[in-house]
Amino acid sequence: MVKAVNYQLKKRLLAISICLIISGLSLYGQTAKYSNAFLTLGVGAEGLSVANTMVAMSDDVTAAYWNPACLSIMRKKYELSLMHTEYFAGIAKYDYGAFGYRIDDQQTVALTILRFGVDNIPNTTQLIDKEGNINYDRITYFTAADWGILLSYGRSFTQVKGLSFGANFKIVERNIGKFANCWGFGLDAGLLYEIKKWKIGLVIKDLTTTFNAWTFHLTSEMEEVFRQTNNDIPQNGLEYTVPSLSFGAGKNFELGKGFTLEAAIDFDMFFDGERNDVISGKGVSFAPHAGLEFGIKNIVFVRAGIGNMQKEIHLTEDGAPKNAFNCDVNLGIGFCIKDIVSVDYALCNVGDVGKRKNNADNISFYSHVFSLKITLDRFKR
Repeated sequence: MVKAVNYQLKKRLLAISICLIISGLSLYGQTAKYSNAFLTLGVGAEGLSVANTMVAMSDDVTAAYWNPACLSIMRKKYELSLMHTEYFAGIAKYDYGAFGYRIDDQQTVALTILRFGVDNIPNTTQLIDKEGNINYDRITYFTAADWGILLSYGRSFTQVKGLSFGANFKIVERNIGKFANCWGFGLDAGLLYEIKKWKIGLVIKDLTTTFNAWTFHLTSEMEEVFRQTNNDIPQNGLEYTVPSLSFGAGKNFELGKGFTLEAAIDFDMFFDGERNDVISGKGVSFAPHAGLEFGIKNIVFVRAGIGNMQKEIHLTEDGAPKNAFNCDVNLGIGFCIKDIVSVDYALCNVGDVGKRKNNADNISFYSHVFSLKITLDRFKR
């Protein structure tokens, strides 16, 4: 009798862990605000170190991600960019790779691949058998990974000097072990205008709304667990990402003797309801971010950016609410070797976990981001 009670108790404990995983998946079909959020993380240590202020200032293969219109001013004929970083103390891994090819003076194409994933997640649903025996050999492991592929095209207008346009065709594949997977498709479009050394960029992401079709693969045992724990059984459905708009402007200042200063500011606009941004309404939210890059003879670059500006409510010692302002500061440095190889590093604040109970300084997770870029005018035999 005791053995049967222990078995039922352990089974319910395991059911809770299963529901934590699968219930999160079932929410995908009900909300769109944070759909495909991994595609908003940014790419390249250069862009991340200036707080993603690249809508107007990107001029290499990473433009396929930031604003495909900027591909039209990609400086080299061939460009390859790679990046790897780990978030949340190495639990999540984020990888990026892109290759760009300049067809002629007006046209450029690029292929971008992104992956954000958590590997080796233990699956304990079969840890205890029907007799209540624990067998650790029954533990298996699975991966939760999001994949994104961008097919990009950028072209400059001959009729209007300084004006370029570009577009991305976006393919999304997401999976959580054998429990669920989805496929999604979408489009991005962008514009770039250069006038008197100023650059002005505009990009609309998920222009036609990106639709993800989720399919759940639940065994009869999992469905039984959901019933016993009074949880709804996830159903196949659509998850959608509504359009968002980013506007940016910047300029490169010549300081003399090989020194340069590049300054930029971007504004992200979201139309999916009220957010915790600096400027937020019921229908539209604005998220500003700005960055600076100081260059030394086109060899060394020192960068800084400020972003993720949010309004917060903190409690004082007597428990009264107090309005506060929070933001993230990113730093970075880059080295360019003979205008062929670029190695960049960024120190990024991924998440603020708040204050200690003893009111000590905030504890934050910082990520170290490294990226490599190789550029060539031509392949020599």
